[in-house]
Amino acid sequence: MAAAKPLLSVDFEVFGKVQGVFFRKHTQETARKLGLVGWVENTQNKTVIGQVQGQQEKVAEMKKWLKTKGSPKSKITKCDFKNEKTVSTLAFKVFEIKK
Repeated sequence: MAAAKPLLSVDFEVFGKVQGVFFRKHTQETARKLGLVGWVENTQNKTVIGQVQGQQEKVAEMKKWLKTKGSPKSKITKCDFKNEKTVSTLAFKVFEIKK
């Protein structure tokens, strides 16, 4: 039997023009395509925060997307990641947009 691939969990905050540009919707679509779970929401500080969990290499792809790509009309100035850790089980069933 193959060893289970490590699961990662990481919190993120994206800065720049990330509200009013369908950033959350594109984040959700990208996470789902990668098979990741978690959540995303707007903040009052005009940033977007969230948490993503899943296979290590897929989380790495998502981190790159959050830092460099985003939604088509977004302008990302920086993306902070924190609380990155290995987890034994996923805390979410899907990737959702919080209001």
